[in-house]
Amino acid sequence: MVKISKYFDPQLVLFLEASTRDSALQSLVSQLDTCGKLKSASEFYHAIVEREKIVSTGIGMGVAIPHAKLPEYKDFFIAIAILQRGVDWNSLDGVPVKLIFMIGGPDNKQTEYLQILSSLTTALKDEERRKKLLTLNSPAAIIGLFDT
Repeated sequence: MVKISKYFDPQLVLFLEASTRDSALQSLVSQLDTCGKLKSASEFYHAIVEREKIVSTGIGMGVAIPHAKLPEYKDFFIAIAILQRGVDWNSLDGVPVKLIFMIGGPDNKQTEYLQILSSLTTALKDEERRKKLLTLNSPAAIIGLFDT
């Protein structure tokens, strides 16, 4: 298991009032761009949206894990959004999404990517952790929930 908190950054933890999936995605991409994580915000956003067209990244339990892997990135990063009101994400279970974990990174490190995804989904299967995430208002506290 990889320690996913090492991919988090307090500047990439957002508390959003988004009303749609696409506005939430745009907010996360904009913040990633502002923090210097993206080579091209429009290219990254396009890759995220194209991935959503294949199959929804709404994995259920009120969680979505949109992701894009592109050749120009060397390292993985994860942006987190906490939504007060859930948005429709066409999730597998039909539950509106309130927790978004956007993963970006290189397209040539599939093993590391799968380890990140596995660790993240394992952590998010914990119902108590998901409930706690929705109550916290500090990026450090949110990241801290994944240090255990």
